[in-house]
Amino acid sequence: MPMTYKFPLKMHVGAPSITIVKEGQTVKRGECIANPEGCGAKIHSSITGKVTKITKNEIFILGDDNQSTEYIKIKKCGKIEDTAYEAGIVGAGGAGFPTHIKLKTQVPDGYVIANCVECEPALHHNIEVLEKNPQSIIKGVRYAMTATGAPKGYIAVKTKNKNAIASLKKALSGATDIEIKELRDIYPMGEERAMIHEIFGTWLNPDQLPFEAKCVVLNGETLENLTNAMEESKPVIDKDVTIVGKLKGGNGSHVFLQVPVGTPMKHLIEKAGGIDGEYGEIIIGGPYTGKSEDIETAVVTKTSGGAIVTIPLPKYEGPIGVLVCACAADEARLRDVAEKMHSDVVGVATCKNVVQVRGLNKCLTPGHCPGQAEAILYLKKQGAKRVLVANCSDCTNTVMCIAPKMGIPVYHHTDHVFRTIDYPLTRRLPMEEK
Repeated sequence: MPMTYKFPLKMHVGAPSITIVKEGQTVKRGECIANPEGCGAKIHSSITGKVTKITKNEIFILGDDNQSTEYIKIKKCGKIEDTAYEAGIVGAGGAGFPTHIKLKTQVPDGYVIANCVECEPALHHNIEVLEKNPQSIIKGVRYAMTATGAPKGYIAVKTKNKNAIASLKKALSGATDIEIKELRDIYPMGEERAMIHEIFGTWLNPDQLPFEAKCVVLNGETLENLTNAMEESKPVIDKDVTIVGKLKGGNGSHVFLQVPVGTPMKHLIEKAGGIDGEYGEIIIGGPYTGKSEDIETAVVTKTSGGAIVTIPLPKYEGPIGVLVCACAADEARLRDVAEKMHSDVVGVATCKNVVQVRGLNKCLTPGHCPGQAEAILYLKKQGAKRVLVANCSDCTNTVMCIAPKMGIPVYHHTDHVFRTIDYPLTRRLPMEEK
């Protein structure tokens, strides 16, 4: 049965891309359908079909009954960064920063870091690629090293991912230009400054970029896309995705590799077994930074890591305090969770480690928290009988050191997610992880 695919015109930081197709036009898989304006990226159709609708924000394409894996190839370019531009490559694991801009950074005495930490629990598609096809990422690291002039590369991965590490070691046997860096299993170890601190032992200021530590950091899937562009002339038309949660197919992770961008998430959820009875939210992204979206409108984009179907949220019809952290959900998301819990928000506090950088919350030392006693005391004075937090692992650890002693229960905004997938709740860290 024909399916309609939706292509948001903003799958990257910067301004939305500009449509270059018209309603009624037939397009082929791999064909460019939108060009960037300013800091942006090209968008290509992931399927062959007919443009049925164009709005200010989206392009809708009705796919043909029969689809092929073949695609229109991007033009050949002399420079690696130009190839990345033509392919429409953006950061696949975050905000979607255009990769061609990063590749213009020159670090002749620096490093390229492959961020394969897959920091968000429940998402496993990056790790599966490392296990099955590590060369796609290793080659991407080397292409990025060539573009930036970096003589050294690191592949950052959590120590717990033993099979992925073994696969990488085998693929890198005898190599001296790329080194594996094993990191602790805490959130937000995949944050750029946290990762740089873990590797080099130095903290960048919140307003500093990795370049100031002589580093260029690229997501593992981004590097996979770079390899595909360089060796197969392939634009970013497919995405690796994890579907997990309250599913008839089980609450473990269902990984789908190379899913056409624009595919309805509802379709992938059905492929994973379908929703098992009553559910709470459909979270697009990971447990910590994902957003609740409508199952009828959510689609796979260049940056969406996956979808989580959660159990219903618990009800607490009482006064609650909200503690905002820079590493996870923002105040709007916390208020959304509170509303779904039928709670009354009586106060909002901000982690003492938060600073404002270009209008965004940034943490001074992500993953290392100085303490939250002041914030908890403030929320208690506002009348909060419970606190709702969205903190990193160490931040929540400090909350748990003080709030229960005051008789204030703690609810983390990921609790209903982790209860869905039988994952340990974000509470006090074991001493060995401190």
